[in-house]
Amino acid sequence: MNASVNNLPLKLRMTSAGFTLIELMVTIAVLAIIVSIAAPNISTQLANQRVKSTAAMLANALKEAKVESIIRRQNVEVIYNATTTPKTLTLRANSNNIASYNINNKSGVTQTISPSGVNSIVFRPDKTIANGATVLYAICDSGSNNETPRQVSLSRIGNVDTTNAGSC
Repeated sequence: MNASVNNLPLKLRMTSAGFTLIELMVTIAVLAIIVSIAAPNISTQLANQRVKSTAAMLANALKEAKVESIIRRQNVEVIYNATTTPKTLTLRANSNNIASYNINNKSGVTQTISPSGVNSIVFRPDKTIANGATVLYAICDSGSNNETPRQVSLSRIGNVDTTNAGSC
């Protein structure tokens, strides 16, 4: 095998098949520029996804409470507790907990759910809300500079609607 390598001209024996240091530095610089452009968009998308998932969880809990009140033929209360860690949303009928939802703060980012003056909602079996008022929940994420709040609204007859609105 060594005999075949020795028969090659000197120029072919001295060349190597690799990248130069300058080529590697240019490639790394281009990648760094692309990442610096994409990073803010990714963090905004992650914040939007956290807000969407929390709003969906809240809307599903309210819908579940409405259905449970109809099925059980008794009042079902939804209690939002912001003082515990993690924050909880509890469904209760006749002083018995039906379900409990945890609102997790992922990676140190706080999500705020601001109910419009109501921390407890009672669904009646006749498909209405006990106090007869509309309730708005604004969900915000403090992990993003461009806060995109979502609003979960609950009508007098217990219809749940999620929109891109509200203020943080």
